[in-house]
This record gives sequence, structure tokens and C-alpha cells, in this order.
Amino acid sequence: MTPERKQRLISVLNKRQGNITVVLENVFDPHNISAVMRTCDAVGLQDIYILNTKIPRHKKWGAKSSSSAAKWLTVHQYEDAALCFTELRKKYSKILTTHLSSDAIELHQIDFTESIALVFGNEHSGVSDEIRALANGNFIIPQVGIIQSLNISVACAVTLYEAYRQKHVAGHYNKPGLPPDYYQSLLTNWGFKESD
Repeated sequence: MTPERKQRLISVLNKRQGNITVVLENVFDPHNISAVMRTCDAVGLQDIYILNTKIPRHKKWGAKSSSSAAKWLTVHQYEDAALCFTELRKKYSKILTTHLSSDAIELHQIDFTESIALVFGNEHSGVSDEIRALANGNFIIPQVGIIQSLNISVACAVTLYEAYRQKHVAGHYNKPGLPPDYYQSLLTNWGFKESD
């Protein structure tokens, strides 16, 4: 590994954020998943959760839309919603779903400096009743058009860049955001050797 490559990877890893994640529930199109992965990588998320309770487990993602982002992320796949949410609650203090409801808060009201998991539903029916019941609440992306929805990858990108803005202002990207043991395991997974 060249010194330049090593420095680039360390720089990226130093900006990874361990207190925010995305959960995709029964998203059909692997290209949508891959586009979300690309955004996750861009704003420094390390972990992404893929929950498939109604569709088969995805075997691969759309390579063109992810630009190989999956290689640099930790992808957790679950078929059991209760198990997935048990694991999420161990790491994140709040779980919010995208859902247009009377009690939903607007995106800009979310405090992204806190530990949070964001759940996005599938392309046809959104987040299911079962998953909304497991979450702490709902949020919406403010819109003034006729169609009150966005493509899932676009909705995720808009949300994550608001998170990026808040976390950047709060200085979260100025110091490593991952636990030391996780940081070290990622260094190894990314190809670092003791001799590098």
C-alpha cells in the first residue's frame, strides 16, 4: 500500500460517524440501496442495516449506482425485525422512521448530534406499521409540491446531508467517531498490515 493510499484511507476513517445509521426496510431495487450506500459513504456513515422481512435477501447491489461504496461500509442484513431492532437499540438511543403522520416532526427539527437510526421504507408502501410500532417516532421531509414523496435514495440523501450539516457545525468530523476497537478492525478489513 502506498503512503498516499494509506493516508487517504486513514483520513476517511477518521471522519466516520458511529452514532448515526440508516435502516432500509424491504427496499426492492438494489440500485436504490446502492445509491443510499454511496450517500452513506459520502457523509461518513459506516454502518447500514438492510431489513428484508417480506422480500428475499439481496445477493448483490447495483455496482454502477454504488461506485463500490458497499466495499467500504459495514452492511448488516436481517430477516427478523425484532432482532434487528434489538441490535439497533444497543447502539442508537433514538430510532425515527420516515412517515407522513400527524405526529411526525420535520427533518430540520431532528437533533442529529445525538445517537440516531433513520428508517426508510420501500418504494411502494413506505415504512410498515410493524416497524413504525418499534420506532420512537416519525419524521418528514418538508415539501410544497403536489406529490408528497421522494424517491428513497433522494429522501435519504436529503436527510443525511442535513445530518452532515449539523454534525459538521458541532465538530463531529474533527475527531474520530468510531470506538477504537471497531476503528482498528476496519483498518485491518481495509487492507492495512502491521508493516504498512
